[in-house]
Amino acid sequence: MRLHEEVMSNEKEEEAAEDLMAFSPPPPAAAAAAMGQRLVVGYALTKKKVKSFLQPKLLALARKKSIHFVSIDETRPLSEQGPFDIILHKLTNKEWQQVLEDYREEHPEVTVLDPPNAIQHLHNRQSMLQEVADLNLSNGYGEVCTPRQLVIMKDPSSIPSAVAKAGLTLPLVAKPLVVDGTSKSHELSLAYVETSLSMLDPPLVLQEFVNHGGILFKVYVVGETIRVVRRFSLPDVNIYDLENNDGIFRFPRVSCATNNADDAELDPSIAELPPRPLLEKLGRELRRRLGLRLFNLDIIREHGRKNRYYVIDINYFPGYGKMPGYEHIFTDFLLSLVQNKYKRRLSGN
Repeated sequence: MRLHEEVMSNEKEEEAAEDLMAFSPPPPAAAAAAMGQRLVVGYALTKKKVKSFLQPKLLALARKKSIHFVSIDETRPLSEQGPFDIILHKLTNKEWQQVLEDYREEHPEVTVLDPPNAIQHLHNRQSMLQEVADLNLSNGYGEVCTPRQLVIMKDPSSIPSAVAKAGLTLPLVAKPLVVDGTSKSHELSLAYVETSLSMLDPPLVLQEFVNHGGILFKVYVVGETIRVVRRFSLPDVNIYDLENNDGIFRFPRVSCATNNADDAELDPSIAELPPRPLLEKLGRELRRRLGLRLFNLDIIREHGRKNRYYVIDINYFPGYGKMPGYEHIFTDFLLSLVQNKYKRRLSGN
């Protein structure tokens, strides 16, 4: 992967581009056109996802590159639809996942983004960050950690003793255990004192809160391409906060696009993006370990520790429509899949 810079049409976007980072291989030639065929991408997405992802600018560029998006009808057998070169999906019901797994076995020539069994790993916050923790990534550019966390399945009254036994330090961020694509699964609660813990609603994950200057780095991964944007996050917690807050503070989804911090005037030590080589290594390893090509990472930098980063969440097929220039990155990615498959076919592999 390499640094990829884009020229945007207006002055505001040009300024924003300076604070954005992308790493990608050279864009493929018009692979589908060169092979004299149309690339057919079937999609099975929620109505909300269709609206946010299949924006007019993406569809227009796709047509120019001979990429055709086709809606999959869930009420009909998948084998009777298509033929498809690629299937994009983000449906969470078990029936669909089984249909897709069966289809993959019957049609190995079709690229499914991504395999349902690999996606399942990210639907549970107990297992979500395990690959990051096991990676234990540290190099000359920094180290990547995960927050200490504890899973609570039931009985809110047992939470204070469970936290004490685990040795977790307050304040704690509470997140729903299951990630099911709903806005509720991305809601956060912040507990400052032990007595408030029994007010939480299991099943959930408790993570130690790490001061990070109120800035989160959202790292989008599309195949081998990485793009980073800043988002405002929860503010740092100080001694005054700990001594004067005794309840549970609930927050909606924190890192959404409306909290964009790329144009904000920030302390350079807080605003500085994570080092490119560190993200390249992290993205490459997680693609291999997770078996996924479409995901994003929510990363924070520990305040006062320039080179220590924490991955606090991983999302499959995130809101790419909020990523600047996503239509170019995504169409190039789709073409590269077909191009690589075509090369393997020519080589006999």
